[in-house]
Amino acid sequence: MATPSQWIAGARPRTLPAAVVPVAVGTGAAIGHGGAVWWRALLALFVALALQVGVNYANDYSDGVRGTDDERVGPMRLVGSKAAAPHEVLAAAFGCFLAAAVAGLVLVVATGAWWLLLIGAASIAAAWFYTGGSRPYGYRALGEISVFVFFGLVAVAGTTFVQLESLPWTALVASVPVGLLACAMLVVNNLRDIVTDGPAGKRTMAVVLGDSRTRTLYTLCLVLPLAVALAMAPWQPFTALAVLAAPLALAPVKAVREGATGPALIATLQQTGRFQLVYGLLFTVGLALNAL
Repeated sequence: MATPSQWIAGARPRTLPAAVVPVAVGTGAAIGHGGAVWWRALLALFVALALQVGVNYANDYSDGVRGTDDERVGPMRLVGSKAAAPHEVLAAAFGCFLAAAVAGLVLVVATGAWWLLLIGAASIAAAWFYTGGSRPYGYRALGEISVFVFFGLVAVAGTTFVQLESLPWTALVASVPVGLLACAMLVVNNLRDIVTDGPAGKRTMAVVLGDSRTRTLYTLCLVLPLAVALAMAPWQPFTALAVLAAPLALAPVKAVREGATGPALIATLQQTGRFQLVYGLLFTVGLALNAL
C-alpha cells in the first residue's frame, strides 16, 4: 500500500504551477477590468488543481499498465513502481475529475453560461485521453497542443469569463504566454524521457522532433512569453513587469542548450516551474495594475 508521501509524489506537485498560473493570470485580467469575483476565482483554482492532479494520476495509471514507466528516469510513479495497485490510482484520477466537475458545475450555474459544460467535458476528456484509452493522443505528439489549449487558452480565458461574464482581448492574449510556459514543463519532461519513450512506443513530440529540435522548442517556450509581455506594454504598460522574471529562465535554458539529459533535467523541470510561477505572479500583478 502506498504511503501518503508516495501519493503526494504521485500527484507530481512540481507540475502544479501549470494549474495555478493560468487562474492567477485570468484573475489578474478580471481585476484589470474591474470585475474580480474572489469566490469564483477560488473555485476556478480548485477546478484547475483537481484536473492537474487528476491527469497526473491518470497518466500514472495508463503509462503504468502499458509498461511505459518500467524503465523510468524521472520521479517515481505509483503504478510503475508498484507502490499502489492500478485500480487505486485509477480511482484517485476519476475522483479528481469528479471533484473538478462538481466545482465547475457551480460556476456554470452561477454564470448561467451552460455552454461551459461542453468546455468542462472537453477538459476532462482531454485529461483522460492524453494517455488513456486505446489511442492516446499523448502517444501521437499532440500533448503540447492540448496543454497549450487547456492550460493556456481555456484556463486563462475561462477564469476571466466566469468572473466578468465577458471576455476582454487582454485575457485571450495573456493566455498565449501562459500556455507556452505550461508547454515548457511538458517539453522538458518529455525531453528527459526521450530515450525510454521511443522504444516503449510513446511517440511524444520530443520523440518525433528529436533531441536537438526539442531543445529549441523548449527555449522558445521560455523566451516567447517574455516577448509577449513586452508586446502588450503599449496597451497594458504594467505587463512589462513580467520581464523581471527573465533571470530565472537563464539556468534552465543554459542546461537544455548545453545538452543536459536524464536526471539532470529533473532540476531543470524545477527551475522551469519556478520561472513559470514568478512570471505568472508578475504578469498577474501587471494585468491587475492596469485598473489604476
